[in-house]
Amino acid sequence: MRKITRISMFSLICLCFCFVVNGLNSGLQSAFAEAPVIIKFATLAPEGSTWTNELREIDKELQQKSGGKIRLKIYAGGVQGDEKDVVRKMRIGQTHCAGFTGVGLGEILPEIRIFDLPFFLNTYEEVDHVRNKFRERFAKRFEEKGFVFLGWTEVGFVHFFSNVNVKTLDDLRALKMWMWEGDPLANVLFKSINLSPIPLAITDVITSLQTGLIDSLYVSPLGLIALQWFEKVKYMLDVPMADATGAILITKKQFNRVSPEGQKLMLDTFKVHTENLLSIVRRDNGKSEEVLKQTGIEIASMDDKSTEELKNAGKVVREKLAGDLYSRELLDSISAEIEKFRAMEAK
Repeated sequence: MRKITRISMFSLICLCFCFVVNGLNSGLQSAFAEAPVIIKFATLAPEGSTWTNELREIDKELQQKSGGKIRLKIYAGGVQGDEKDVVRKMRIGQTHCAGFTGVGLGEILPEIRIFDLPFFLNTYEEVDHVRNKFRERFAKRFEEKGFVFLGWTEVGFVHFFSNVNVKTLDDLRALKMWMWEGDPLANVLFKSINLSPIPLAITDVITSLQTGLIDSLYVSPLGLIALQWFEKVKYMLDVPMADATGAILITKKQFNRVSPEGQKLMLDTFKVHTENLLSIVRRDNGKSEEVLKQTGIEIASMDDKSTEELKNAGKVVREKLAGDLYSRELLDSISAEIEKFRAMEAK
């Protein structure tokens, strides 16, 4: 009888222990489920710029609507390195999300650079039409690479800025032009016009301007001001080359840590704010041109022959990169869509 009682007591103790352990496990799982997902976000845009201001709004909205369960930890001003560094950090999980220009996006999906082709898309209306038309295609391709597409962004239409009044293509060729290191598209463009650029990481540009290693560069007016490069140049060439595209991506691994409801919230929130950001960036680029003129930057104009030669170089670049950065099929599809849109606009 005592033996049976002892066994029963032992079983009861074991049973109680199991309940305690299960309760602890349940509590831990609940705690982890309720723990906030902190998303490390990297961008080259400086703190206080148009781009980071909108990111702060996104973070605020995500925290409010998720009850603090989704937060952005924003690393602005290139503190996480150049965009190539950020892509590498995202792949190993050190960074989760980023706002990229075409250069960074091209490290993941080279064909995205088709939107950066010089003298290919000439107006914001064309840009919007084509990007919206092909959005799902590119979102799917990014997903295949392990990233979730959260929305289009952009730097704006890019111009050449220099310390020399450029009047001819020969003047342009004589410049000590910066080229974003490792950018295949810029490399082909400069080769096609016989210009020898100086490749540097974007984080090295300001120092190189100060030391005279370079005396010219390419960026949008808003980008020139935001990056504090405007104090080091005197002229802006009036020929806009291309609308420098961009996008926000998050790794699938980090995105999957968010609940299904949280994922929907993120997709919806980024969609609204990236569309808003496009409008603000375009408005601010227009304002920036006026500000640059007020600071003393003069508008330079090349002669008609040089301008035409520069635009023809854009066609050469387009053909040379087909089958390399992007497929011939993609180039033909987007070209046809541009022509269709232009015909519609003409009517």
